[in-house]
Amino acid sequence: MELGIGMFGDLQINPQTGEIQNTQVRLKEIIEEIKLMDEVGVDFFGMGEHHRADYAVASPEIILAAAATVTKNIKLGSAVSVLSSADPVKLYQDFATVDLLSNGRAEIMAGRGSFIESFPLFGFDLKDYSSLFEEKLNLLMRLNNSETVTWTGKHRPSLINQSIYPRPTNGKMPIWVAVGGTTESVIRAGKLGLPVMFAIIGGSPINFKPLFEVYEQAFVDSGHNLEDMQVGVHMHSFFGEDSQEISNWYYPFYASQMDRIGASRGWPTYQRTQYDYGRSRHGHLIVGDVNESVDKILQMQETFGLTRFSAHMDVGSPDHSKMMKAIELYGTQIMPKVKAATA
Repeated sequence: MELGIGMFGDLQINPQTGEIQNTQVRLKEIIEEIKLMDEVGVDFFGMGEHHRADYAVASPEIILAAAATVTKNIKLGSAVSVLSSADPVKLYQDFATVDLLSNGRAEIMAGRGSFIESFPLFGFDLKDYSSLFEEKLNLLMRLNNSETVTWTGKHRPSLINQSIYPRPTNGKMPIWVAVGGTTESVIRAGKLGLPVMFAIIGGSPINFKPLFEVYEQAFVDSGHNLEDMQVGVHMHSFFGEDSQEISNWYYPFYASQMDRIGASRGWPTYQRTQYDYGRSRHGHLIVGDVNESVDKILQMQETFGLTRFSAHMDVGSPDHSKMMKAIELYGTQIMPKVKAATA
């Protein structure tokens, strides 16, 4: 099982003044954090795409290109690229460039996105939310599988015998699909034989078990080899040396971000009881000390048969120094114990 870290590029917001952290400062911190991930042996890094004042990263591929020049081994991917509002051709070219810069370490993780700001920004209609993604995913796969493409769709001008450059280091790149809780998305990914990353960011992880089973069934029924199936989970995580101390320290950051997102979605105010349940054996949060985190990651692996685990570590933009410590603990203590247990 590969163990990685995901980020959305959250910007810290002062709870008293409402002042938002300087984007330039946070971007430089992110590069330092990715560099440390590489040094401590983290397997992969994923960066999300957002178009809001409280997030620093609108173009994951630019961050990944910068990270490619200061890292040696870590895989670099999006988490996610909002494919529905992107041009698959330009997206593929950008990631092929990252792949060349990183000597073959780039990946694309495509998703429909839970935030919708990119649709009006790039001139797309939300009524086409599903059809845009399905069509563009089809094109993205064609671009990956063939240097010269002839393709016709509804939402983008046709390609007639068009060659796409540059090409990635090994001719193709891994393409993952990120899914939330919709059966439709899971079945689509299974039929296409694409690796899938489940975002478990609320409730009880065990509730996702039927979706894993649906994905596996669609994967096998579509003629794909079960040995090639790759599944991962993306879970909100943070690590410290003392469980109670780190959970108490991190709670205000996490709760504030949940409330900011929830304000636009009609969620009730986030409560400490939700947080504590999330941290329990039955919840979706992995926030605690090394041994607690190891146990819960292994629990996820045993439950779902994972080939990947992604710790989403910057929800609410915790302090850079604490992020660096959490990354160090993850790479030097948590990962070795998980890998030893699953060897």
